[in-house]
Amino acid sequence: MKAKHYLVAALAAASTLVAKADEGMWLLQLIKQQNAIEQMKKQGLKLEAEALYNPNGVSLKDAVGIFGGGCTGEIISPEGLILTNHHCGYGAIQQHSSVEHDYLTDGFWAMKRSEELPTPGLKFRFVHRIVDITDMVNAKIKAGEVDEFKAQTRVFMEQLAKEELKKSDLNGKPGVVAQALPFYAGNKFYLIYYKVYTDVRMVAAPPSSVGKFGGETDNWMWPRHTCDFSWFRIYAA
Repeated sequence: MKAKHYLVAALAAASTLVAKADEGMWLLQLIKQQNAIEQMKKQGLKLEAEALYNPNGVSLKDAVGIFGGGCTGEIISPEGLILTNHHCGYGAIQQHSSVEHDYLTDGFWAMKRSEELPTPGLKFRFVHRIVDITDMVNAKIKAGEVDEFKAQTRVFMEQLAKEELKKSDLNGKPGVVAQALPFYAGNKFYLIYYKVYTDVRMVAAPPSSVGKFGGETDNWMWPRHTCDFSWFRIYAA
């Protein structure tokens, strides 16, 4: 009898978990099809789907970008000021630090534009457009141009991205690059066009004692006790 009770309880718990499961990867261009926008609205989101991602107009994708190798950064002023985490800007802060100017220990604040520090190698990217190229890749597989394994390799994806960029209306536009990627274990393929800014300058960073306070433990705890931020600015021609 106890075994039956345990089984019923386990099934009930499993059913509850399934009913409440809303995690997963929500893609910007599929935010409506995946019903993600409705899920987010139930959690309090006030924005419409077009305000998050609109390839033909201004949306949140034009304010939130990719800082450096993969961190998130947000444009918080009309003059290109970027807000990102202290640990995301850490490498740049370290790059500018020296015995005479230990910005990691003492922090840094540019009081005027001329004091902002150019950071060679640092890039900031916006997602400009996302295109579904699944049918194109599947057609190449069917025609024998590539097999299913090689279709997911970096070499093939990079070559395909170059070819598609050359044919695109974005070809020749300053700072535009393309990246092709497999998703869902190779069941879907997307081509992502980025707008890349390469002139990124450091504006401000708190001392590490403040910006890195609590280390990795605090990074995953709420409420947080750290000033985990740094400021940069993108410059364009």
